[in-house]
Amino acid sequence: MSIYASSVLNNVSSQQLRLSFNIGDVDSLLPFLCLGDFAVFCGSSAVRSLINLLCVRAQLPIQLGGLESNVLFVDGGNSFRLYEISSIAQSMELDPRTVLERIFISRTFTAYQMVDLVFEQLEAAVKKYDTKVVVIANLAQQFLDKDVPPKEAQEIFLQLTKYLADFSKNNNVILVATHSPYSWSKHRRFFTEVLCSRANIVSSIKKFRNRPYFILEKHPVFQLGKVELSSNLTTLIDFIEPKSGMQKVVTEGEP
Repeated sequence: MSIYASSVLNNVSSQQLRLSFNIGDVDSLLPFLCLGDFAVFCGSSAVRSLINLLCVRAQLPIQLGGLESNVLFVDGGNSFRLYEISSIAQSMELDPRTVLERIFISRTFTAYQMVDLVFEQLEAAVKKYDTKVVVIANLAQQFLDKDVPPKEAQEIFLQLTKYLADFSKNNNVILVATHSPYSWSKHRRFFTEVLCSRANIVSSIKKFRNRPYFILEKHPVFQLGKVELSSNLTTLIDFIEPKSGMQKVVTEGEP
């Protein structure tokens, strides 16, 4: 058994290291994420909604499945949706403004900006904002830009993903990357294969016979498999299970 597996199993009675989705279908395969995880979620709009939910739940008290943490959101594809975050917060009886104030967003528009942010700024930002959760949306997308030579893009991406895998463990954070799988060319497939090989957790949302399924494709402990989501909607907002009487999170000023 791996060191990671032993660590998880030895702490199953503790909620301090867990971040749960609180979605029955998803939780049946992936009950929680732990500090030190590097997780990749593949898909489009439904995955975006799942990650937005995670950004809200990370702020909850530990006893409610959260981490009482701010969130760093590195937006590599202009995918952050303020109104969706607000809707999720309202469905959980949280103040949307307070929730949004605890999500610190940094947008990148080129692969080189992404590299600079990760290598030069990410560690300092984790400490500054006292965060246990880092989201990098559309991590590979900008490396497919025609202005980045293919060989250079691949070499940089190999270094970047290796750094991120180490970063999550060394800084004791949950690092989540979203990704739209590429399969129609060898160059594009490269980014999917590298990213998924670096992560210790890989999951996706795909449709089979026009029904959405959550799939756990890689995990060091939990059994892999797929489960049909309880709605045929492409967004996961309707799957959220709000709890009555949930505390509102207190923020400490503007980002």
